[in-house]
Amino acid sequence: MTFIKFCGMTRPEDVAAAVALGVNAIGIVLWPGSPRHVGLDDAAKLVAMIPEHVRAVGVFVRPSRDEVSQAVEQTGIRVAQLHGVNEVGFNGLDCELWVAVSLSTNGTLKSASPDHMLILDAHDPVKHGGTGHTIDWPRASEVAITRPIILAGGLTPMNVSEAIRTVRPFGVDVASGIEASAGVKSEQAMRAFVAAVRRTEG
Repeated sequence: MTFIKFCGMTRPEDVAAAVALGVNAIGIVLWPGSPRHVGLDDAAKLVAMIPEHVRAVGVFVRPSRDEVSQAVEQTGIRVAQLHGVNEVGFNGLDCELWVAVSLSTNGTLKSASPDHMLILDAHDPVKHGGTGHTIDWPRASEVAITRPIILAGGLTPMNVSEAIRTVRPFGVDVASGIEASAGVKSEQAMRAFVAAVRRTEG
């Protein structure tokens, strides 16, 4: 089955809905520059709602190692999703590492360790995700042949089936495509997204 991650969660009711829908990972943005930013205390409350079989992911942009370590300890996140840094400096932390790259950052893409999950997202040096912009799916499919990837960038209930058929990713990652507004999820859109993914597998 295709791995599904809902990202940019800020509200308990949205986390509860995501868990009920059977998603595999829930992302909480810990970067203050995002409109979906959640502080560590509130993030810990959201993570406490996430069962062990669902990965609780903290999303970071250009963090220090100490920032990630503190977040892991204080919130209980089990995965650190890193944007804008070389993951080598974060090895040995008490969490999984996922590395977010774009197709335009070819050097970073090629140097990313096969030990860490790769998230392919749209290139945006300001927003670092959640832009609603899709990426070049045929090019992404070339990467997906060589290693497992989670496909992000502009996915919605309307286009996720085509994206999966084109790219054949390990998983898909959605934020703005299931929102009523930044950080506020639409339960109807969340349900439609999961249904579209599962129909594609059938």
